[in-house]
Amino acid sequence: MPMIMAQDSDKYPLHRCVFRGDVRSLAILSGAYDISEKDKQGNTPLHLAVMLGRKECVQVLLAHGAPVKVKNLAGWSPLAEAISYGDRQTISSLVRKLQQQAREQMEERRPNLVAALHQMGDFYMELKWDFQSWVPLVSRVLPSDICKIHKSGASIRMDTTLVDFNDMRWERGDISFIFNGDQKPSHSLTVLDNKAKLFQRVRYEETELEIEDEVDILMSSDIMAAQMSTKNITFSRAQTGWIFREDKREMVGAFHADFYQINGMVLESRKRREHLSEEDLQKNKAIMESLTKGSSQGFKNGEPPMRRASLNPPPESNITWDEYIVAPPGQCPLLGRNLVYKESSKSFKAVVAMSPDFPLTVDMLLNVLEVITPFKHLSKLRQFVLMKLPPGFPVKIDIPILPTVTAKITFQEFAYRHDIDPELFQVPSDYFEDPMRFPDL
Repeated sequence: MPMIMAQDSDKYPLHRCVFRGDVRSLAILSGAYDISEKDKQGNTPLHLAVMLGRKECVQVLLAHGAPVKVKNLAGWSPLAEAISYGDRQTISSLVRKLQQQAREQMEERRPNLVAALHQMGDFYMELKWDFQSWVPLVSRVLPSDICKIHKSGASIRMDTTLVDFNDMRWERGDISFIFNGDQKPSHSLTVLDNKAKLFQRVRYEETELEIEDEVDILMSSDIMAAQMSTKNITFSRAQTGWIFREDKREMVGAFHADFYQINGMVLESRKRREHLSEEDLQKNKAIMESLTKGSSQGFKNGEPPMRRASLNPPPESNITWDEYIVAPPGQCPLLGRNLVYKESSKSFKAVVAMSPDFPLTVDMLLNVLEVITPFKHLSKLRQFVLMKLPPGFPVKIDIPILPTVTAKITFQEFAYRHDIDPELFQVPSDYFEDPMRFPDL
């Protein structure tokens, strides 16, 4: 056993430096070792630095490019652990770094994405969304929409009446989303409000005020983690007929399609609130509403908005490095606050219709969706299509997007076209720029 301890203890030099608060050695070693390496608990050095309140170690690791969007075995990111610990400066640093890393990853993928769009034929496509719920009366008020997508060269335009759909709230409008892949990044993404005749360039960077607003929201609300688990998914052919059962085959628009039942989809939701006081929980709804409506945008009476203060740190951990490193996987010793934790899971069945006739491939669809996924309901579709689907193209999909809401998505029209008007991808000359028309983009 002592031999195993010694071996384990020497295994993760960056983690060990963080645990012991050895900032100097960490700075020297960070360039020589894998800064994203996970230990037996799935923690990166940044996870440990945040959980232990080692602020200087956090800054050293971020300066060396430590990844922020990475989860440990318990399913939590360094940002989630930073919110739990409650140091405002650390949370702000992680939010900034997370946004920077997201931009860098998009820029890395961008040349391949643009090349793939150029290789694809030009086309027009219609995507129909119907939102439904098993909750009585809710389906009556849920929206539906037809997305019209034009693609020419490395440019894509999507016209929609459903601006966004999230947590049972949605915004209607007459919106066009334009991506010009051959433009420089700061001009490649534009959203048009066709009713108000306004346009907004989708910025790659948030202002300091927006970052501080986001930190206030994070510090005032539950730490949430929700994911659709696809580990145990199975596909079975959907059946039709009362007595003589046979595999279900139908036309979806102009396309022959085989229908499959998807079993084993589980939505896992987890929330933590050890960083919130009783008073917070009472005020939480009001705080969230005021922040998400952007009430702190701009200074009132010339004074900056009141900002949420850092929490008092949790008690210092007495766990030693040797005790931590020999703990079995999944049994991480408590390094921060006592968790206040709630977990729930819900099983779903979904249906997908796969067509061998559809002219687009799944890979091509993913390239298109990557461009237009700032809209949350479209990013859910992208997550679904990334699964290992049966052969063909998913021309019709029923997927859960919220615990009580299912989206029915139908690719009802597709045609390769050579006559797509290039002006579709330009901002009309009579539109005015409004940088804050869509504050969430």
